[in-house]
Amino acid sequence: MKKIMLALAVVGILFTSVSRGQNVKNAKVITDKTQKEATSFTQKSNNALYEYLDFKNKTDYENANKGFIATIDEGIINQDNGQPSFSMKQFDFIKGDAPNEANPSLWRQSELNAINGLFKVTENIYQIRGFDLANMTIIKGKTGWIIIDPLTVPATSKAALKLVNEQLGERPVKAVLFTHSHIDHFAGVKGVVSEEEVNSGSVKIVAPEGFFDHSISENVMAGNAMTRRATYMYGLLLKKNEKATYGSGLGTTTGQGETGIFEPTDIISDLKGESRTIDGVKIDFIYTPESEAPAEMMFYFPQYKAMCQAENLSHTLHNLYTLRGAQVRNGQKWSKYIDETIANWGDEVEVSFGSHHWPTWGNKNIVPYWEKQRDTYRFIHDQTLRLANQGYTPKEIAEMLKLPDNLGKEFYNRDYYGTVKHNVKAQYQLYFGWFDGNPANLDPLTPTESGKKFVEFMGGAENVISKVKKSLDKGEYRWVAEVMNKLVFAEPKNQEARYLLADAYEQLGYQSESGPWRNFYLTGAQELRYGTPNVDMKSTATPDMIKGMTADLYFNYLGMRFIGTKNADLKYNFNFDLLDTKEKVGLVVSNGAVMPRIGQFIKKDVTATIHIKRSDLDRISLGEVKFEDLIRDGSLKIDGDKEAYFNFLSKIDNFGFWFNIIEP
Repeated sequence: MKKIMLALAVVGILFTSVSRGQNVKNAKVITDKTQKEATSFTQKSNNALYEYLDFKNKTDYENANKGFIATIDEGIINQDNGQPSFSMKQFDFIKGDAPNEANPSLWRQSELNAINGLFKVTENIYQIRGFDLANMTIIKGKTGWIIIDPLTVPATSKAALKLVNEQLGERPVKAVLFTHSHIDHFAGVKGVVSEEEVNSGSVKIVAPEGFFDHSISENVMAGNAMTRRATYMYGLLLKKNEKATYGSGLGTTTGQGETGIFEPTDIISDLKGESRTIDGVKIDFIYTPESEAPAEMMFYFPQYKAMCQAENLSHTLHNLYTLRGAQVRNGQKWSKYIDETIANWGDEVEVSFGSHHWPTWGNKNIVPYWEKQRDTYRFIHDQTLRLANQGYTPKEIAEMLKLPDNLGKEFYNRDYYGTVKHNVKAQYQLYFGWFDGNPANLDPLTPTESGKKFVEFMGGAENVISKVKKSLDKGEYRWVAEVMNKLVFAEPKNQEARYLLADAYEQLGYQSESGPWRNFYLTGAQELRYGTPNVDMKSTATPDMIKGMTADLYFNYLGMRFIGTKNADLKYNFNFDLLDTKEKVGLVVSNGAVMPRIGQFIKKDVTATIHIKRSDLDRISLGEVKFEDLIRDGSLKIDGDKEAYFNFLSKIDNFGFWFNIIEP
């Protein structure tokens, strides 16, 4: 059947009844909340990849299964409270031929990502894969384990280490290496080592310079909005089935539980490279800031001719901009770090393993892989800039730029996580910002205002819907999404408009090779049909994150939450005397802005001086205690205008999590 479909695709026949195992025709547009099947247009789009990519190549399957030792038979990891943290079985449905509702390339990648267990990489190097979004790597040292990237939550890292000890013999943990500052690579650390072990010095924590500050600031300053968007990016509220989420393309999904962090005891910061010997194992580090993360490092084990590529090399095109929201990454610097890796170790490396996906073995396989990933990021960066300098806008460049076949036909360069299109826009933003130079885009109307004008110009909602149904029948899903988005913002309660937009998003999701794109489209469709969910979501500002904030970050975070738009007339000068840390902080409240002065008091016109322990400020932030309680028991003392201070606190904003995304 597949050969027949490919033959039809080659001669360009328009499929009206083509499928892999099913017979699906385009039917009359039905506007209701039901989930739809893939249309012939979606099937045609997906089937075209069978002709372009070499699906007969099974090397990735061989590598993803190579060295398998064991897994958790029951396939479930529970938290200490008995609640489930992670299920390895949730993606068991991803097997065999891709269904009509799947981009076959993403289906293939997702099947590989779902392979789980403990694997031997090479002598004394092992990996746990498929127990969380990321991998946990374990190095056998002279006396104990060296752990690289202890996953997202303690439950999954604890289960991973338990399996390692059961299969390989129990050993103490001697060091933990954080490759970079993203939460799925460090926040499960308390599942493998304790605070006492770190504080006593019996366990080293090694990380790149800037790791601690970037890890905390990302999850606190922008944490609420970033986490809400992450529900879209990772499909957190979607079912796991053929018509819903397959994971993220980078991995499956994250474990559930309370995240944690330890401050590093050893920092890697030299751009020229530096070495350490940890528990008898020599490690050569390369510091790679502003690559896949603001703070990141890769490292080489000369004894084993093994490279830990962190997340700068993966079996996917990565993000130069992540859709959940984060700092834009520099493709030029990223490619430069990979080239330095080739120059330093390309002649001798025999195994290359990363923080996601499966390893690559053999020098003749590794070096071309490194080179083509290097060239991909450089190509996107340079060609975007070249076309921008010819006057093309980011949207135009994103349509124009395709990877050349010798890059684009490699599975490890496909759009599973990052995409060429949104990475192009990221490189444009890196140099030129959000404005494309067109005056019409300098001060556009809001989506709601624009939507209302658009619908009015089109002769009203009924006329728009009538035209859109014809476009939907033609498979013009991107256009339908653009038009119906305007109608939904103009008339958010127009149920037919919501259903039509959901149907367009759904087909776009089915076509997406990118896991995050699929998840964004299908989550948007779900919220259009059923509304915004009402479930509890944990804040990224966990106790460890709050306690780990420097005074500078803490008071800047406080200032960011001040409702300055409504309180610009307030003018206060507060001094904070932090009793336990012996820190002095001045806080200037003026013209709707809050400016901390770390390390010094304000000397003139002081409104009030607050004497409090920093640890008590943390308790207040975590909701464990109130200011009134601290005043009552004498833990908090205020010299000066108490009323002004409490008036200031009353103007601090709290963020609701489930803000609207696909509607006003």
